[in-house]
Amino acid sequence: MEKDKGYLLVVEDVPDILILLETTLKFKGYRVQTAVNGQEALELVYKEHPALIITDILMPKMDGFSLVHRLRLDPETRDIPVIFLSATYVTPEDKAFAQTIGVSRFIEKPVDLETFLPIIDQLYTQGALALVEPLNEREFYDGYRKRLEAKLKQKNVQITRDEHLLETLPEKERQSFKGSLQAAENEREEIKKLLNQIYKLLEEKP
Repeated sequence: MEKDKGYLLVVEDVPDILILLETTLKFKGYRVQTAVNGQEALELVYKEHPALIITDILMPKMDGFSLVHRLRLDPETRDIPVIFLSATYVTPEDKAFAQTIGVSRFIEKPVDLETFLPIIDQLYTQGALALVEPLNEREFYDGYRKRLEAKLKQKNVQITRDEHLLETLPEKERQSFKGSLQAAENEREEIKKLLNQIYKLLEEKP
């Protein structure tokens, strides 16, 4: 079935997940475009508005929180429904903040396609179910800072625990475990980078 209400924009920096989502949605008849961060996504949005955006949260250059905030501040893009996908930001506080800034639905990774596809169909057909008043810059960055600080604390605990566990593993199991530890360390560095940017922005704002 060919969909004609507009394209779906999938924003994801992990290649395997991006390919899976793009392939699945195209198979279902949707027109799909992809981006690997929020900055790329915004450029595509302003060329042609999508019917729906499906985006990861933790990404380089511009993450999902910042992307949604930018979209909601602009009357031209305020009503585009957005689905968050995340394996990192999954606490009740993360989901509440996502709802506050105007995210339509929140889906945890790994994505269950049997649940995911009906949600896509509903939002594609009906659009955003309810629009929220966008937060002002100070409110957004203050809430964003709290989410990043909580996530950094969790990552530090996880990495410390995994480093200790690594020392107890047999040599043949260490290599694959080192890969997941490295991924967690990369995520921690990305969170630190974002936090530093937020601290500077908050210092500049009254």
